[in-house]
Amino acid sequence: MTRLLLIRHGHVEGIDVPRFRGREDVPLTALGRRQAEATARRLAGHWRIDALQTSPLQRCVETAAPIAAACGVSSSTLASLIDLDYGDWQWKTHAEMRDAAPALFERWKSTPQLMRFPGGESLQDLVGRVADALRELLERHADATVALVSHDSAIRALLLQLLNQPLSAYWSLQQQPCAISEALLDGVHLQVLRINETAHLDALVDAAG
Repeated sequence: MTRLLLIRHGHVEGIDVPRFRGREDVPLTALGRRQAEATARRLAGHWRIDALQTSPLQRCVETAAPIAAACGVSSSTLASLIDLDYGDWQWKTHAEMRDAAPALFERWKSTPQLMRFPGGESLQDLVGRVADALRELLERHADATVALVSHDSAIRALLLQLLNQPLSAYWSLQQQPCAISEALLDGVHLQVLRINETAHLDALVDAAG
C-alpha cells in the first residue's frame, strides 16, 4: 500500500487577520520556519519517506526544505498541489470581502460547493486537480511512503476524497499550519489514520506563551 502523508505549509502572513492567500507567493514567517523544522523532526523520527512533493509556491517549498534534509530525500514540485485560485479575491482580507460581496461571502462559508470565485476556481476545479495528483502518485509510488506539502484547501480536497465525503463537508476538516494527516491506500482499499495532527508543535505554542 502507499502511505500518504499530507502536510500543510507553515505559518505565513495572511493567516492571522485572514486573507484569501491563494496564488500570492508569500514566504514563511519566523514562526512558520520553526514549525517546518519541528515537522521535519516529527516526520524523520516516525516514518521513512521515499518521495517528497510540494506545491510550487514558496511557502510550501520552504516548508519542504527541512523535511527533505531531515529525511534524506529530494523535494520536487507538483503543479496540481497549488492553492485554490481565489481570482479577484486574492490577498483581500475576509473582512473586506464580507463587506464588498456579502452574498458571495456567505455562500463560500455556508455552501462552498456552489461557489466559484470571480476570475478564479471552484471547489470542483480543485478536486479535479488533486484527484489527478493522487492517481499519478498511486501509479508511481506503489508500496512507498510519500509526503505531500500543500495548502489548507488542497489537503481538505484530498481528505474529502479519501473519506468519501461530499464537497459540502469542506469546512468540517480543519488543517492547521504544519499539521500532518496520514492515509494508507492501494487504489481499492484505504484507511485514514490521522487528520490535522499538531502535537509536534506543542513546544512552540508553550514557548510563545
